[in-house]
Amino acid sequence: MQNVLVVGAGAGGTAILKLLLQLDYMNVAGIVDPNPEAPGIGLAEENGIPHGEDWRPFISNDLHMIFDVTGEQGIFGELLKARPAHAVLIPGTIAKLLVSLLEENTEYIERLRSETARNKMIFDSLDEGMIGIDGDGVIRFFNRSASLITGTPVRSALDRHILDVIPDSNLPHVAKTGIPELNRELTLSNGTRVVTSRRPLSDPSGNRAGAFAVFRDISGVVELAEEITNLKEIQSMLEAIIHSSDDAISVVDENGRGIMINPAYTRLTGLTEADVIGKPASVDITEGESIHMKVLETGRPIRGVRMRVGPAAREVVVNVAPILVGDNLKGSIGIIHDLTEMRELADELDHARRIIRSLETRYTFEDLVGESPEMQLAIQQARLAATLPLPILLRGESGTGKEVFAQAIHHEAGRGNFVRVNCAAIPEERLSRELFGSEEPAADGTTEITEGLFEEAHGGTLFIDEIGELPQDVQLTLLRVLEEHEFYRTGGSRPVPVSVRVIAATNRNLEKFMREGKFREDLFHRLNRMPIHIPPLRQRRIDIKLLAEKLLPKLNRDLGRAVTEISEDAAFLLRQHNWPGNVRELENIISRALIFMQPADKLLGKPDLSAVFQAEGGGAAGTLAEQLDAHEKLILKEALTTCGGNKSDAAKQLGISVRTLYYKLEKHRLV
Repeated sequence: MQNVLVVGAGAGGTAILKLLLQLDYMNVAGIVDPNPEAPGIGLAEENGIPHGEDWRPFISNDLHMIFDVTGEQGIFGELLKARPAHAVLIPGTIAKLLVSLLEENTEYIERLRSETARNKMIFDSLDEGMIGIDGDGVIRFFNRSASLITGTPVRSALDRHILDVIPDSNLPHVAKTGIPELNRELTLSNGTRVVTSRRPLSDPSGNRAGAFAVFRDISGVVELAEEITNLKEIQSMLEAIIHSSDDAISVVDENGRGIMINPAYTRLTGLTEADVIGKPASVDITEGESIHMKVLETGRPIRGVRMRVGPAAREVVVNVAPILVGDNLKGSIGIIHDLTEMRELADELDHARRIIRSLETRYTFEDLVGESPEMQLAIQQARLAATLPLPILLRGESGTGKEVFAQAIHHEAGRGNFVRVNCAAIPEERLSRELFGSEEPAADGTTEITEGLFEEAHGGTLFIDEIGELPQDVQLTLLRVLEEHEFYRTGGSRPVPVSVRVIAATNRNLEKFMREGKFREDLFHRLNRMPIHIPPLRQRRIDIKLLAEKLLPKLNRDLGRAVTEISEDAAFLLRQHNWPGNVRELENIISRALIFMQPADKLLGKPDLSAVFQAEGGGAAGTLAEQLDAHEKLILKEALTTCGGNKSDAAKQLGISVRTLYYKLEKHRLV
């Protein structure tokens, strides 16, 4: 904490005081002015800050900074002599410059926020549907037009596998191979015909990170084209489509002379019809060569060429295709995409991923159920941990409820946001940037800053799940944060102070990892100051009935049931099971039993559960192929149960692709 004295309470001193009040790491030791009516004195009184008419009583050895905003050279000289040797004396001219720069920074931030909102509005107002997936095929971006065309609400589409929403989509193939697919026709499950272009997405290191599709509903256009026989009407309709498109379009004749552009082309390039129509195809090019002329020479389409166009030299990507009437080449049509917008789309996807990771806490200590000594001990330790400003290490098998404990501790502590990150779900090369952010030089000479999850969680809690998967270099940076409460962004040169409660969780044997050199011993001891072991369900069987009945209200709401109690013989059956999937598996078994009960049933009995457990057991009789299929089906079921139904996690656990997993689930009728 820096102690600061402000000398002078006029307009300049008031501005400095307002700034200091916004900074958590600055403590205003006092503000002085000979005029007791000065505006800064009134502001100090409102905020309980010491003030006076003479600066001398305020000079002490614990001062770190003095702002002289009196404008009097004599006072500056006296302050220079009287200040402690370690204190920095800042004259009024520099102070005013700082205030001016910070005000400009605030204005710039507001403009960025406005621009982000505008971009989102643009994406949602486009006629084209847009879908973005990550490397596992999970939908991360889904605009309003995509919702209207597919008939799937945006919220229902996000975080689902693309094949669940569009079964015939080839986006996972594009993401895997990195080979784009352009202008492919597809009929959706709701009967809508679309033309779609699919492109792979790469991260800043060039690694494939997913794929992106842009598509347009052509059902109406196709139907009209089939009905209209008058060539002139068809031409007028096509011209109207081109002019209404948000894609920039230019058309040239067989001689390479411009014959048509649309308004989107003018908006992108800054060139009007007078600049282009009747002129050579190269008239709009600032950097590069005419793709129209190459297509006219070869008669073949050319796609994905970068160039700069128009007076502003906008960087674009161009796709050009020949116009054939029968076997005769009559010209070519070009579609121009602004690279700036494509980058903004990638930023939107990144922002969406951050929102997904940032969760509001839903669980409190009331949600932690258990009368067994093992569970009671874990709860007592967690309650104690919530009162102490120490890192916490939650240990336990998958499905035992480590995140429920983390949210309960955060809720009890009552400070800031709860931000979650799963180290196993993020590629190693991206994990450091996700946690600590980055600083990169921008094209205009400034520095582009991307905040990481630690900054998002400042003042609150960062829950680091699967911490055993943390790479060695990131472990070292995390250790510095825990010890020094500061870090450096990737590419940055100045430390970033941060105040965050770290709750780590793992189902791994960290002691073994340390012996193998996979986990730092110093980081382990820093995290292990407050360890909490969450017992597996098989070690607290007396809690199973209580826990199962705690799950009933939620499952009733999800499935439209009214079960309020579990019979003793059903509870006895539950206690006989080994529960490798812990609480997640228990919830799965109870929900499957509820599905086959009547809406008015109140009691979950042994017969209801027996049917589920028998289905789990399957049968091993039959040919070798039949027995292998039965065993594979059991493995798939167990993987899905362990991963809480998350198909991406299940595929990763089994060491197969998501697409292969979907094939096997369909084969065994498990979808």
